[in-house]
Amino acid sequence: MSKISKAAKAVKKLDTGGIIRTIVRSGQATPGPPLGPILGQKGIPIGQFVKDFNEKTKELKEGIPLPVQIHVKPDRTYDLKIGKPTVSYFLKQAAGIAKGAGKTGHETAGMVSVRAVYEIAKVKGEDECFKIRNASMENVVRRIIGSAQSLGIKIVRDLSADEYKVFLEQREEKLKADAAAAAHAAAEALMAKKK
Repeated sequence: MSKISKAAKAVKKLDTGGIIRTIVRSGQATPGPPLGPILGQKGIPIGQFVKDFNEKTKELKEGIPLPVQIHVKPDRTYDLKIGKPTVSYFLKQAAGIAKGAGKTGHETAGMVSVRAVYEIAKVKGEDECFKIRNASMENVVRRIIGSAQSLGIKIVRDLSADEYKVFLEQREEKLKADAAAAAHAAAEALMAKKK
């Protein structure tokens, strides 16, 4: 047997475990899909993980999406690292919306001020992914602005509460009108099929 095949066998035998990266909502980890099967494949006791995660996130408001890194060890134990909430969560909270734009680039789902973007950048700048890359505050802000654009959130210098309230009311009316138009079009299409 050559030295290369011996080395290849040694590498195959060495199971480094691995890292599982996922997003789990605070206080809502369950043994069911999608988390349960992923953990089960790695041999992690699912019930114990759920208990640990929910215990570590009990101080947070329930339902906040948190990036999670699970370092799986060869002996089937794990280290759990829980990050700060996602950028999209912060942006949607700052804009006061439940979800982003349906047609990115064609509609505005909400607005946030430059100050809000900076505050989000200060929080997210502490995340491991930005610290590893030694990212400057400018780069963190740029990534947050990119996320805002992909969600259909407009960045504005100043944002008065009254103007924004009017904007949100107009958007809600437009969404209702669009939904009604789509339902009407679907009903007409169904009637045309029956004829």
